[in-house]
Amino acid sequence: MPTNKQIHLDNRPDGEAVAGNFKLVTAETPALADNQVLVRHHYMSLDPYMRGRMNDSKSYAQPQPLGQVMQGGTVGEVVESKHPRYAVGDKVVGFGGWQEYSVVDASQPGALKKVDTTHVPLSHYLGAVGMPGVTAWYGLVKIIAPKAGETMVVTAASGAVGSAFGALAKARGCRVVGIAGGPDKCKYVTDELGFDACIDYRQHPDVKSMSAALKEACPNGIDGYFENVGGYIFDAVLLRANAFSRVALCGMIAGYDGQPLPLANPALILINRMKIEGFIVSEHMEVWPEALTELGTLVGTGKLKPRESVAQGIESAPEAFLGLLKGKNFGKQLVKLI
Repeated sequence: MPTNKQIHLDNRPDGEAVAGNFKLVTAETPALADNQVLVRHHYMSLDPYMRGRMNDSKSYAQPQPLGQVMQGGTVGEVVESKHPRYAVGDKVVGFGGWQEYSVVDASQPGALKKVDTTHVPLSHYLGAVGMPGVTAWYGLVKIIAPKAGETMVVTAASGAVGSAFGALAKARGCRVVGIAGGPDKCKYVTDELGFDACIDYRQHPDVKSMSAALKEACPNGIDGYFENVGGYIFDAVLLRANAFSRVALCGMIAGYDGQPLPLANPALILINRMKIEGFIVSEHMEVWPEALTELGTLVGTGKLKPRESVAQGIESAPEAFLGLLKGKNFGKQLVKLI
């Protein structure tokens, strides 16, 4: 069996996460038991939610255990199988974590899924046609429930979730406004993703400036908001929100280092009779087939053109992850392992 390089969480962050929180380990891959398969990972996913799990604090998921492989999504190829449904060469998506190989009990429901790479590249099953895409779909369709002609706003618009949200909202006849960091990301959001406008938050670093930019980009106010960031941008959105607007609360990356994120004017939620709902996409597995079908069609037909930032080799994962938390990635952040 092959030797397997892994990244473990060695110690918990004190404030900002640093490379020293992680440890590179080489492990032996165990022999397969019945119903197990050995997967060689081609790509592994880096996602903002992983930062929250590094803390030993109350959250929607158990903290990442110390001294164990960092958990996360993977795509790869079956290289050995003792399960009748999986053959050597099958392309699969799973939750193999930050390592080059994983041994998976394929009899466990949802542990592994075969994917078709004829029209959708393998890596996209970790982004647009994977968990981030379904996250965008659930927040838009099930929480915001948009009507044609309404105005939708999404933060981190050039990323895996934001780009999918834009394509899904445009397909429903909405005006879509993104918020992203830097002119290159904003140009991609409007020119390639087809958003109606994009605001560069680096040019609008406070509530007053961001609110003015939102007023210009959203002349009819904001009906739906998909929140990935929190902080002053949320305050600015509340100032521009319409009556009966809806907020899908997905992430609060501005607070992942531990500082609280107070709202400046929560009375606006009452004044505007707003609905705000937080959600975790893994709790809604019933919608995944419908969402993935629509997302796969959008990618296959070129209506969603996802970008990827790809780091090379398992050793690059910690620095790529820390860069993701600072917005250094452009699109979905992946690590290529093969």
